[in-house]
Amino acid sequence: MTMNLKKNCILSLFLAAAVALTPAPSGAADFLTDAASTSPLKDKNKNSAVYELQKAYQEIYEAYKDSVVFISTEKTVVNRFNHPFFNDPFFRDFFGPRGPQGQKKEQKQKQKGLGTGFILSKDGYICTNHHVVDQMDSVTVMVNDKEYKAEIIGSDALTDIALLKIKGDTSFKPVFLGDSDSVKVGNISVAIGNPFGLDKTITTGIISATGRKEIDNIGLSHIQTDASINPGNSGGPLINLDGEVIGVNRMIYSNSGGSLGIGFAIPVNTAKKVLVQLKEHGKVKRGYIGVQISPLTEEYSKELGLEKPGGALVGGVENSGPAEKGGLKEGDVIVKLNDEQITDYKDLLDIVSNSEIGKTIKITVWRDKKHLNFWVTIAERP
Repeated sequence: MTMNLKKNCILSLFLAAAVALTPAPSGAADFLTDAASTSPLKDKNKNSAVYELQKAYQEIYEAYKDSVVFISTEKTVVNRFNHPFFNDPFFRDFFGPRGPQGQKKEQKQKQKGLGTGFILSKDGYICTNHHVVDQMDSVTVMVNDKEYKAEIIGSDALTDIALLKIKGDTSFKPVFLGDSDSVKVGNISVAIGNPFGLDKTITTGIISATGRKEIDNIGLSHIQTDASINPGNSGGPLINLDGEVIGVNRMIYSNSGGSLGIGFAIPVNTAKKVLVQLKEHGKVKRGYIGVQISPLTEEYSKELGLEKPGGALVGGVENSGPAEKGGLKEGDVIVKLNDEQITDYKDLLDIVSNSEIGKTIKITVWRDKKHLNFWVTIAERP
């Protein structure tokens, strides 16, 4: 036995001795007897509504623990920097402020990320957020404590939805997709994910609001919840008490980076539409009519002679675009689409984006203090 090996053995024995507990003398634990007595509340509330709710949480966790996945990502980042010699005034004076050509060095670093996803099918399709896997070189998922490589089938930045596929022939347990249109404020919500890398963490709360469109610039509708969501939860499921996924957890409002009880999820009905297109095309095909639009203020509405504020102000029309071909002009106010009232410019964005490519729609505008109808054919957004 070498000297180093002897030292390691001695150190191991020392550490083992240090953490071992010396047997307590007989009777030394008697003072814990009173604290170990049966609680008078034990089983008292077993048939209460609270116990039933607790049981529901446990059942949801058991149903989803093998369907929610831990996602780890990696990409190579190249940093370029000047040689330290050129911080010396002598070299800067000799070579000039930019130094000689070719003196910048490159340093490659591995940048890692993490997130959450959930299994959609037995053959291993997974839903997560676009920002979890965006521009990543490799994606690894952990399912039931086993690691698998995954490929990115498609990803959509606008809705922040991505579709992954686990490589291999293993069979997996999918989630149950619900109907986000049926979600009501006050409904109980459950989030499962990997906050800060702590896998299979479950948090609970309620639905605080629905139809939140002010979260981003495109007016994507969100579900708001106070179930605790933190970094690492992105892409995980928001679940109702029936054990159905109603949303894809996306972001939080926080000054500290931690949960303040204001979290947002993409409605699952939105995610379904996106996921189908990602599987079929690898991208999302969206409709557009070629106009720049902006909100209409109450003051400007009165100036234009509108009876009530609402609609979308056309700030510009694309040359030879669908809107120009259909007759729309800058300064028009779009008030109806297929006779459906447009109350907010974000409503128009949503309807047009989700319209069938090639479909002709009826657009009602307010121009020169009167309503005019035009027919515009939806084109695919470039």
